[in-house]
Amino acid sequence: MNVWDTRADAYRASADHREGPDLDLVVEWCAPDPYVKALDVATGGGHVARRLREAGATVTTLDPSPGMSPDVVARAEDIPFDDGSFDVVVSRIAPHHFVDVERAVREMARVSRDRVVVEDTLYASEDVETAERLRDPTHVRSYSEQEWRRLLERAGLEVEAVETFEKEHPLDEWLARTACTGDEADEVRRLLADRTDENGSWWDTKIILKARKKD
Repeated sequence: MNVWDTRADAYRASADHREGPDLDLVVEWCAPDPYVKALDVATGGGHVARRLREAGATVTTLDPSPGMSPDVVARAEDIPFDDGSFDVVVSRIAPHHFVDVERAVREMARVSRDRVVVEDTLYASEDVETAERLRDPTHVRSYSEQEWRRLLERAGLEVEAVETFEKEHPLDEWLARTACTGDEADEVRRLLADRTDENGSWWDTKIILKARKKD
């Protein structure tokens, strides 16, 4: 069992992932209807897939963790589908875990015949990156808007729209989701002190990008 298998229930229950205006926009930009075939990459708790299915789309879920119960167990860097297999490929709050994000974005573009929608945490500072890795060693890196635009364009996509959302996270709950305790949790709290309010919540910024295949 890998670390993500042990976290599956926590991510299914997480309000951060289950709901919010950022999720609403991701779903809107996927433009789901009964004629749309979608691939949800690194589906995690399956919240994007659930919403797209509710809107009538045919959805295939992909995740490297069997415990997340995806339709297909695979990494984003190695998507086992033919070119242009889906109308839309989406990945939400996951790419900061991808070991080779450039390869993953190329794969997402390759299997899409129309558009790619991505949401992830926007790069803030090296202190925040250190806190993220202490809290969760599977965190690789968050990226700036400029870096995201470059990744998508290099994959043969044209960025059509970008939105950002500030999100608050109850700090204790956020730490508990990855079983971060003791000295490491104390150091995370110190590193995020300037982003933490009197109620014990901290905030970050999510970026959502919609891109289409170039003609």
